[in-house]
Amino acid sequence: MSAAVPPITRVHRARLMQVWRSAGWPCQDALEIDLLAAGLLVLQAVDGRATVQLTEAGIALLAESRVRQRRAASLHDRLAARFAQQLIAEGRIVWHELAVRCAVADAARAAPVASLQALWPEGEPAAAAAGHRWRPARPDLFSVRNTTVEAYLQPMVHEVKASRADLLADLRDASKREAYGWLAGACSYVFPHGIATPDDVPDDCGVWVLHGDPDEATARFEQLRAPRHTERRLPFAVWMALAKAAPVPLPEGEPLQPFLDAA
Repeated sequence: MSAAVPPITRVHRARLMQVWRSAGWPCQDALEIDLLAAGLLVLQAVDGRATVQLTEAGIALLAESRVRQRRAASLHDRLAARFAQQLIAEGRIVWHELAVRCAVADAARAAPVASLQALWPEGEPAAAAAGHRWRPARPDLFSVRNTTVEAYLQPMVHEVKASRADLLADLRDASKREAYGWLAGACSYVFPHGIATPDDVPDDCGVWVLHGDPDEATARFEQLRAPRHTERRLPFAVWMALAKAAPVPLPEGEPLQPFLDAA
């Protein structure tokens, strides 16, 4: 009687990847039994010790999983990932979907936006006293220059939009752009070519468009309008958010970026 082959789950595929990256030391647990029974792993003796290695079927399963993962990634995510690599190549440190709270005007007792600069050292009590409230924000891409001089950081926000409907819905939320104005000195929108024009975007925001598919090497970004830059220094709350978040990693094999310590 043949043994029943257990269903292969995400946990099994993760173990296959671990074995592929390792020297093949066996774990001798239930997952390994399932993978051996399914013919995705094979026991071998190497230099007198037992090892487990992927079979051709195991390698094929991992390759198929990678194809499905790439297809599952939305156009928005692929567009954001591609533009993040461009920012990194320009010498910037990039965070994807950084979670942070920003000060925006309270409609009931608003103070001029320019006064927000004075609120940063004091934090929430000063914001409340000046007629502002705090709202959560999660920009698609937040970046700063790779520098050791605080005055040269040039914090920027790039909002990525994959469709015209998504872009227009975002532009209707004025408080969101106000939050980004508190967080960064410039804000730009990034979207595929053809879904909108610079006339659809507020004059103070930059516009980038992608020509081609974000997965293709021939795709390129074009800046249709530069954003209006305002001098900003990062509030302490933002520094704390950055300390708790991981930046987008450098492409594999790329050297560390040199510091950009010139204005």
